[in-house]
Amino acid sequence: MRLSRVALAVAAGALAPALLLSTPSFATTPIPSAAAAAADTGSPYDEMDADDLRIAIARTLADPDSGRRVIQEANELLDDATVDEMRAWLKTGYRLAQAEDDAVAIARTLADPDSGRRVIQEANELLDNRNPEEMRAWLESGYRLAQAEDDRVAIARLLGDPDSGKAVIREANEALDDGSPEAVRAFLETGLRLARAEDDSVTIARMLADPGISDALRAAANAALDDGSPEALRHFIEVGQYEAGA
Repeated sequence: MRLSRVALAVAAGALAPALLLSTPSFATTPIPSAAAAAADTGSPYDEMDADDLRIAIARTLADPDSGRRVIQEANELLDDATVDEMRAWLKTGYRLAQAEDDAVAIARTLADPDSGRRVIQEANELLDNRNPEEMRAWLESGYRLAQAEDDRVAIARLLGDPDSGKAVIREANEALDDGSPEAVRAFLETGLRLARAEDDSVTIARMLADPGISDALRAAANAALDDGSPEALRHFIEVGQYEAGA
């Protein structure tokens, strides 16, 4: 009996872990791919009936990280496919569809203006070679490491910038001392903004302590401090103080 889509979704969630398929995500821990499973002596798909094969395919649809090509082919198979077609896709077709989705994900890193030199270099090499296993491994772990290398370079540049304040230098050194990909990324995504705001507050306070400050500049400086947001403080440092002093 052909299972309904609802029944497939329920069954897919309960399927044994041994049937897990890898998906095009940025997870740090690799999971066995369909290709690897098929490479074992006696693929598990050889013994599955039609309903079990549909459940295995439905798992790819239940995974939010599945890419467009995988989703398209999985839906087509569930709509109208023979047992042999489903089995062949799980053994080899899934790997190729996933590789296509992985290539798209890698290409997106090249289109990201924040991607650093190491990420761009490795992404280009992967797209040149188009090896499914290498692309999958890079998305699962290599991208994280390449990005961490670029993040460390970006932080080192901040330390070499004479305009970096004490808080930025302090937090940057702490991120580098920690050294983990998560620590350096967190600093660049959130910590830098907050540390810079701390330095900007100090700079503005020093301006206000100057007895020769103009009324217009004092008003603009106080307005920035009253707002208190990192964006308002930075805008005053970069733009507002010059407008007030004009």
